[in-house]
Amino acid sequence: MLPVRGRDGRATRAARILGTRTAWTPVGDGEFFCPGCGGDRNYQRLTGRRRFTLLGVPVLPRGATGPVVECASCRHHYGTDVLDHPTTRRFSAMLRDAVHTVALAVLTAGGTTSRTALETAACAVRAAGFEDCTEDQLAALVDALAADTGRVADGPCGASLTIELHEALDPLAPHLAPGGREALLLQAARVALADGPYTPAERDALTTIGAALTICADDVSRLLAAARTPS
Repeated sequence: MLPVRGRDGRATRAARILGTRTAWTPVGDGEFFCPGCGGDRNYQRLTGRRRFTLLGVPVLPRGATGPVVECASCRHHYGTDVLDHPTTRRFSAMLRDAVHTVALAVLTAGGTTSRTALETAACAVRAAGFEDCTEDQLAALVDALAADTGRVADGPCGASLTIELHEALDPLAPHLAPGGREALLLQAARVALADGPYTPAERDALTTIGAALTICADDVSRLLAAARTPS
C-alpha cells in the first residue's frame, strides 16, 4: 500500500526545503544564576542574525534577533532579564549586609548600654556570615554612627539611617520570599526586645525596616506583636 501524503507530509517537506537559521555572535560574558541548572553558571551574551535558508543554505537576511543569555553548562537561551537575579554568592553577600545594617539600626535606636541586645545582635550577624563579629565591634560602630550623624539614642530614625536601610534592603527585597522578608523583620524585633519592650525609637526603626522590605503596615504591626509573644 502506498503511503498517504497529507497536509502534514507536505508541510514537513516544505520545512526541509525552506527555513531559517540564526548565526549567534558573543558580545559579553559573566556569571549568572541559571534557572535551568538551579545554580551559578558562566554565561555568554549573544546577538543573532537570522537568514532564510534554501535546502539548508542561508540565502536571504531576515533581520537581527536577541540579545539572549546562553548558559555555558546547559546551553539553554534566556532573556537578558535573567541577569537581574543575583548569583547565589551575591545574594548571600546582600543578605549578610542587610542583617548587619538592620542590627545596627535597631541598636542605634535603643543604644548600646544593654549587653543582652548586643549579644542578640552579634549572634544574628555572625549567623549571617560575619563570623568574627563581636558585641564590642557592634557597640563601636553604633557609637561611631551616632557621633557622625549627631544622633542620640531613643531618637526617631534619622534620614541618614533611613537611607542606609533602604540602600541595604531595596536591592534584596525583590529576591526574598514573603517569609524571608518577615523573618528578617522578626530578627530585628528580637534584638529590640532583648532588653525589654520596644521603645518609640525602636518601633520607628522597625517600621522603617518593614517598609524597606515592602511589608505592608498592617503586617508590620502583626509581626511586631507576634515577636513579643514567647514561642
